[in-house]
Amino acid sequence: MFLFSMLLFFVVTCFCAWLLLFPAGREVVVHSIDAVSRRIGQHLRGGVRQGVQQASGWGRGTGGAFRRTVQFIKRKWLLLLAASVLLTVPPLLALMLSGRSMLSGYDSDTHAINDQIAGLLQGEQLTAPEPPPPLVFTTAEVTLVRPMLDSANRNWQLLDPAFAQRLLLVFRIMKERYGYDMAILEGYRSPERQNALAAIGPSVTNAKAFQSYHQFGLAADCAFLRDGKLVISEKDPWAMRGYQLYGIAAEAAGLTWGGRWTMMDFGHTELRMPGTVKK
Repeated sequence: MFLFSMLLFFVVTCFCAWLLLFPAGREVVVHSIDAVSRRIGQHLRGGVRQGVQQASGWGRGTGGAFRRTVQFIKRKWLLLLAASVLLTVPPLLALMLSGRSMLSGYDSDTHAINDQIAGLLQGEQLTAPEPPPPLVFTTAEVTLVRPMLDSANRNWQLLDPAFAQRLLLVFRIMKERYGYDMAILEGYRSPERQNALAAIGPSVTNAKAFQSYHQFGLAADCAFLRDGKLVISEKDPWAMRGYQLYGIAAEAAGLTWGGRWTMMDFGHTELRMPGTVKK
């Protein structure tokens, strides 16, 4: 349907441009409409003469209506052309945009899971690590980068089990392969909190309630622990290297990584399920 809509839009646009740019083309169209209407009128008049008087009168009226229609088209062709474009383009655009989320970075792209990662996920059930002390999330450096983090939810039990297992596997890879300890900054997020964060501005989030996978336990914001302190800022070269490795590991696990978005969110990962987020 999408390809058909694109093709139809292209054909209509080319036809309208042809009519606007080539007067000879407009004359051909008008003459063709006039000839067709005359034939229809003649056919109707011929049929009417073989019928009753009432049908004859109806046929003459119809033929006259066609001629008046053609004359109206000749006078108002430019207005009719503009109206047809206005009536055609909006539905086509709506159809082309249907099925896409409202926000950049919340479209329906997914990542294929790495075969080796898939094998690991079919094995043991990973358990959540011990959470860092609450004070780790309330330091001046952390709150400067992530406001309202002290009230964020970091309960692994509120995450979708499939997403939680993939994220835990990513945590293990980051620790065992690259030496990075990780912690969840925020997992499940209530609709009320989502709206509160959106009200702060686009520097925090553009997504309102139910426009984020956080509301469904399918997303988490994560960061690194170094010497018992939380390191979030990508201005730190060590952390930026960690985010790059984190993105690779997350995508290998079939997750979507926010580091590839236009408004980059390096610590964000989500497990996309079509039809979940609000459009």
